[in-house]
This record gives sequence, structure tokens and C-alpha cells, in this order.
Amino acid sequence: MSAFAFHDLMYGDPRPGVDVRASLTLFDSVQTGRISRPGIRWRPNHNFGPPEGRAFYIGQVEFDSVEAIQPGETEMVLIRFIDGPGLRENLQTGRTWRIQEGPTWVATATVVEVLG
Repeated sequence: MSAFAFHDLMYGDPRPGVDVRASLTLFDSVQTGRISRPGIRWRPNHNFGPPEGRAFYIGQVEFDSVEAIQPGETEMVLIRFIDGPGLRENLQTGRTWRIQEGPTWVATATVVEVLG
């Protein structure tokens, strides 16, 4: 097994984060057994670049629903990003991006609203 090299896009100084409301779809093909419960915080990689890209933003996904999200389902979530170069330009209403666990593409998310 080879190492998966990547780097996080974030500023070195303390800046306010960026919160967004997003529609997240967990793929049917996710075989990790992952389900997310209310109050669970998930910190996957957020890839706004090409599929082979290895520069990710850090964003914590917070689930609102009382029910668990299952593979193949879509749910509204809150994502709390650590600010980084180019992040705010990527977070436009309607913008969709890849959510990955390491090299594995596990979900997509679409910006519904950028919160103040």
C-alpha cells in the first residue's frame, strides 16, 4: 500500500472560519459502514480541485437530522471550514465539491448558503 500525500489549505494566522449550509450526498458505494448520528462531527477532506488534486480544505461536517444518514442519502448539513487561500471564492451558492476520506471519494456537497 502506498502513502497518500496531501496538504491542507489554511492560513498560518488566526482568522475567522467560514460556515456554510450544504446539501451532502453520501455515495451508495461507500462500503466503510459509516453512518452519522446527530451530534457527530465528521472531518473529511474537502476537494474543490480536480479529482487527482491533493490540496484540501479542512471542514467539520455537523449533521442536523435526528436520523442517521445512510449511503445513497442526501441531508442538509452545516460545514465549519478553517479559512484558507481561495476558500471564500470557492464557496458560492450552487458550487459542488468532492468529499474524500484520503484518496477515496465518499460524498459530494453543494453550497446552499454561506453563513455570516
